[in-house]
Amino acid sequence: MKYLLQVDFTMDGPFGEEMSEAFVDLAKSINEESGMIWKIWTENAATKEAGGIYLFETKTDAEKYLTMHSERLTSFGITDIRGKIFEVNEALSTINKAPIN
Repeated sequence: MKYLLQVDFTMDGPFGEEMSEAFVDLAKSINEESGMIWKIWTENAATKEAGGIYLFETKTDAEKYLTMHSERLTSFGITDIRGKIFEVNEALSTINKAPIN
């Protein structure tokens, strides 16, 4: 079973292309996290929110990453971090073309 981690938080930016340039090294480092399959980066400049949707191999990997990432975000001065972990229903998700394999 795969596990989805949803994280979002309030931040002042950067967003868009500036975000892409500022966080390229962070994005590359996330690929090295234990059990991480993929991440979708999310942002909404109008509401000053950012975050991501992650797919992990195990719940333990998702929990470990959420703890580490929350500590990292806090060190950047970001507060109001919201994180949720969900089990993925692979049978139904596959019907809807989810990239879970």
